[in-house]
Amino acid sequence: MNFTQMHERLRVELLRRIERGTVSVSLLARQTGFGKSHLSNFLHNRGQLSLEAMDRMLAAQHLAAADLLPATCNSSQWRTHEESGAVPLVSHNAALFDPHIRPTAVQSMLHLPPKALNGLRSRATPARRAWQRFVAVRISPSDALPMDPLVLPEALAVIDRHYNSLIPYRPSRPNLCAVRDGAHLTLRYADYLSTRLVLRPLSIKFPVDLIELGPAASPGEYIAGRVVLIINEP
Repeated sequence: MNFTQMHERLRVELLRRIERGTVSVSLLARQTGFGKSHLSNFLHNRGQLSLEAMDRMLAAQHLAAADLLPATCNSSQWRTHEESGAVPLVSHNAALFDPHIRPTAVQSMLHLPPKALNGLRSRATPARRAWQRFVAVRISPSDALPMDPLVLPEALAVIDRHYNSLIPYRPSRPNLCAVRDGAHLTLRYADYLSTRLVLRPLSIKFPVDLIELGPAASPGEYIAGRVVLIINEP
């Protein structure tokens, strides 16, 4: 990959982060010291960054040059990892938005018994089936409280991103879903009512949350996947 291609991939990645609300032009300006107009020109393809400026931008956004390379992990490699019980532990942001988990996004590997994830049924759109299937995330104490005692502080949740449907996996039992609420990942029982995604906690001490969907949006766009395993560490 040459400099021009790397430059374009960085621009597209930053636009993607701005669109999903995890960064803004103002924040980029504070992080890098660049002027907003300079950043705007870059983001709208009206100007280029120097190599030094690109290095500063990568450092500010905790990116490595390898993160700009095309994903090389194919479905056969994913199946090999799944069969061995290896699941990447990633950030909530990566679980929500990244179709392919790059090595630099992996915080550690969660090792389950071999073939522990085999045989799980999927239910997803064709586009979602192209995503790397299983990821794990850590649940903070504040995020765990609404689902206590099912989910305890610092629990690990394994998410099947090939199941973003509200149809129950098991009859009469609601799916525990990893759901996008803004730019945040939350674990809830999810239903769809009228134009709203209804997020229900386990604990009655916490309210039911509603996400108003746009006219062209579907509930599956907000569901990162079905939680297939909770590991509550002692």
